[in-house]
Amino acid sequence: MLRLSLSAALAVSLALLVLAGPVLAFSSPLSDESVREAYFLGQRRDESVARFLDQYKHHLRPPDTGPYISSVELLTPFARLILLSSQRINYSAQQAEKEHRGDQEMVAITVEIQLTQSYPAIIAQPTGTRSGSPIGYTLRPSEFWKDFDVQVLADEKSLEPTLFTGEPNYRCGDDGGCVLTGATLHLELPAKLFASDSATVQVTPPEGPEVFVDFDLAALR
Repeated sequence: MLRLSLSAALAVSLALLVLAGPVLAFSSPLSDESVREAYFLGQRRDESVARFLDQYKHHLRPPDTGPYISSVELLTPFARLILLSSQRINYSAQQAEKEHRGDQEMVAITVEIQLTQSYPAIIAQPTGTRSGSPIGYTLRPSEFWKDFDVQVLADEKSLEPTLFTGEPNYRCGDDGGCVLTGATLHLELPAKLFASDSATVQVTPPEGPEVFVDFDLAALR
């Protein structure tokens, strides 16, 4: 009788999920077996985990004008457990099961924003009210992300997040100087709100076109 080691069995399981696609629809609450499966898959900490989680992210094209909404990610409770397990050191399956039992299952949404030439880190503005006044420049505020509106829609209803926050992103040089390059928005919503098989994330920037990203929840674990 052929027997696979634990690592080999996990490799086969993850390969099947990546190549064949998820075999179960997004469901909540997760069973104990699903919690353990997510834990062990995350513990692999290799490129196959990143490839699997990339199924939960939509990469978008840059707009002609305005800020660039470069990606929108929607992580189900199963995907969140994989990510959490991959980030934890000295983390046991028993800990994962215990912590999961005490938490409300959530869906996490991440929106990546990049500044562009038409929506840059340095803003031009007149220095006076008279016509012909010279143009001055000012830095875009680090909390510029608060001007972006994000709506999560399901069954033509807007779902209310329990968390909506953001953080600016910078690129820093060897000389210690840093330049604002964009921002990352984070939303969390109770998984029980997602009663349908699809959801749409709508991002409305202060300038440029709106972005609509559709997620097929029935095709996600």
